[in-house]
Amino acid sequence: MKAITYSRNGDSSVLNLVDRDVPEPGPGEVRVKVTVSGVNPTDWKNRTGATGQLAFDEVSPNQDGAGIVDAAGAGVEGLAIGDRVWLYLSQHQRPTGTAQEYTVVPAEHVVRLPENVSFDVGASLGVPAMTAHRALTVSEDGPTRLHPGALEGKTVLVAGGAGAVGHAAIQLARWAGATVVTTVSGPEKASLAAAAGAHHVVNYKTGDAAAEIRAIAPDGVDLIVEVAPAQNAELNSAVASTRASIAIYANNGGDTVTLDVRPNMVRNVRYQFILLYTVGEAALKAAEHDVNNAAAAGALDVGEDAGLPIRRFPLADTAAAHDAVENGFVGKVLIDVQ
Repeated sequence: MKAITYSRNGDSSVLNLVDRDVPEPGPGEVRVKVTVSGVNPTDWKNRTGATGQLAFDEVSPNQDGAGIVDAAGAGVEGLAIGDRVWLYLSQHQRPTGTAQEYTVVPAEHVVRLPENVSFDVGASLGVPAMTAHRALTVSEDGPTRLHPGALEGKTVLVAGGAGAVGHAAIQLARWAGATVVTTVSGPEKASLAAAAGAHHVVNYKTGDAAAEIRAIAPDGVDLIVEVAPAQNAELNSAVASTRASIAIYANNGGDTVTLDVRPNMVRNVRYQFILLYTVGEAALKAAEHDVNNAAAAGALDVGEDAGLPIRRFPLADTAAAHDAVENGFVGKVLIDVQ
């Protein structure tokens, strides 16, 4: 089979297209014939060593993907050969991800893809949608699960609504019944956020973002899905409601955050940091279930019309796909494996 691998940390030039034997699944594992592999920032960061040094002699990258079950090991239940599936955390603490024609994954990270959901959507669910789910379910006063009506009466602010996690957060929050506000840096991104389903789009570069958000939500916003905590700390403090939660899933704009204690204390604001790899199995399973239901309902579509443009690469050009994500492509980068 064809596979993309690397044996040392570095830039995308360390990625190589190689021939490897088709792997066999062990107990509790499933082999999937990968159709589409999704690329996320975590994939190029793992490759460069930004998240830690290489833990295996050889790695095939990419956490997310979608395809067809090809074989199953002993003890696997609920999955059958021929099932259409999506994968998440495929390469977490393992050497083999989805940038290869066949991959072996623990069965608990393989999810049956609803018949009405495309492989493109399936390959886009893992890291972005499950992170967004976690961000929307950490509030002390909010739901721990998402479904239509779960966020009824809540106002959600999504920072950077044109990114992949922001896009999924807009879609999930709207599906769950929230009023969704998002901040963007320009008209192109504003159009994408609106296409994703945001009720209100605020350009933080052209006006008083805090005043605009307070006009929409006079009592403040209940949940903030935050991609740039260092840059947005002052804005978040200005628009957070009493007992609001600010869920931080990235460090765009800086690694250090300075907070004014008194305003946050007075309103009992909660800051919740999020990393999908360490949220625990209960949170992963909740996200897996709710995200799959949202996808089946058509709430997690991708593509330009849905607010998340797709850029495609063949497997042999995985290095270019990684570069596109690292260089800030606005949208979703997918690799056609088969």
